[in-house]
Amino acid sequence: MRILMLTQYFPPETGAAQVRLFEVAKAIRNQGHEIEVVTAFPNYPNGIIPPEYRGKFYMKDSIENIPIHRTWIYPVQRGKFWKRLLNYFSFVFSAFYGVLKAGKADYIFVESPPLFIGFTMIFAKWVKRAKLILNVSDLWPESAVSLGLVTNKTLISLAEGLERRMYKTAWKISTQTEGIIQSLKDRGIPPEKIVFLPNGVDPELFAPIKPDEELQEKLKLKGKFVILYAGTMGYAHGLEVALQAAEHLQKEHPEIAFLLVGDGSEKPRLMEMAEEMNLDNVHWVDFQPITEMQRYYSLAEISLSTLRRYKLSEGVRPSKVFPGLASAKPLIYVGEGEGAKIVEQSKGGVVIPPEEPLLLAKTILELQQDPILRKTQGERGRDFVIKHYSWKSIVGQWLKDLGL
Repeated sequence: MRILMLTQYFPPETGAAQVRLFEVAKAIRNQGHEIEVVTAFPNYPNGIIPPEYRGKFYMKDSIENIPIHRTWIYPVQRGKFWKRLLNYFSFVFSAFYGVLKAGKADYIFVESPPLFIGFTMIFAKWVKRAKLILNVSDLWPESAVSLGLVTNKTLISLAEGLERRMYKTAWKISTQTEGIIQSLKDRGIPPEKIVFLPNGVDPELFAPIKPDEELQEKLKLKGKFVILYAGTMGYAHGLEVALQAAEHLQKEHPEIAFLLVGDGSEKPRLMEMAEEMNLDNVHWVDFQPITEMQRYYSLAEISLSTLRRYKLSEGVRPSKVFPGLASAKPLIYVGEGEGAKIVEQSKGGVVIPPEEPLLLAKTILELQQDPILRKTQGERGRDFVIKHYSWKSIVGQWLKDLGL
């Protein structure tokens, strides 16, 4: 089968969505199907297009022999919402050209959000005469409204109208969580139209290794008991809880250090907050390529995943859960719902309620004092994701459910 993937985000950009989509594309190819990608010039998360892509409207390249058609996008750093809309819509329309340049397709895999890619999706269906697989990784605008990030009623109404049209146009709707599946059913989407494509991991990329001494020296973490948070730092993640726990631990346990690797809309505010709290036990690193992340996990004694308490968080499966478990380090999951259930099923970590920094600090100390428990939980977590959440098995089952 010939499959065209349409997404605004793709490597060499770094981030959870980019990693997930690349792994899905590779797994589709490895199952014997042809796949091409239409995406934007790299610009996330810093809003800067690399020199090799500047001054162009279209460019074709490839990663690991996957053909990629890249089109122009209005890059934007953190800023006003209207600039973010320009970012979205610039790709929506430039991607028309990428779709035309791509080869024949039997199926079109469309990643949403951003929701506005629905306009390109409808165009692609008309041009390619192909069946649409809409991959819903987040319920937008519902999640943004739930978090209070979007309040304009006109925009919400227009977005909901586009969302309904996308659901109606799609041949199949695939999604990452059971919570989204239930929400789609509640909206009247027939169950037979929905397929499950959860987050996963490449266990080899996150196989446990000895601490990287060079990186340890560079980050001044030698002799430290490191808590690693690796991923997006957005409002929904509620990372304040980690800073508050760090403040509580700083004086009596200077050997404990928090290593926060990644970027996101909240990172500048969090860094400012850490400075105001005079935290010298918190270390910041920008997003890193997935191929580098094994080195960072090698420094950690514990991995960390956090979520704020909000309505839709129960249906969230943070992608950072799976590398955390695959690295054979115990995972502290601060949150509720599906992500918490996965950690509990794995027996590879500890689940605590959101927004309780003193409890987080207490849990860290308990794990620090019990190296045997850390080793046991780490081994259980890795065994669990190898068995249930490797990309090969996940995408293989997804293709089977689609009948491909």
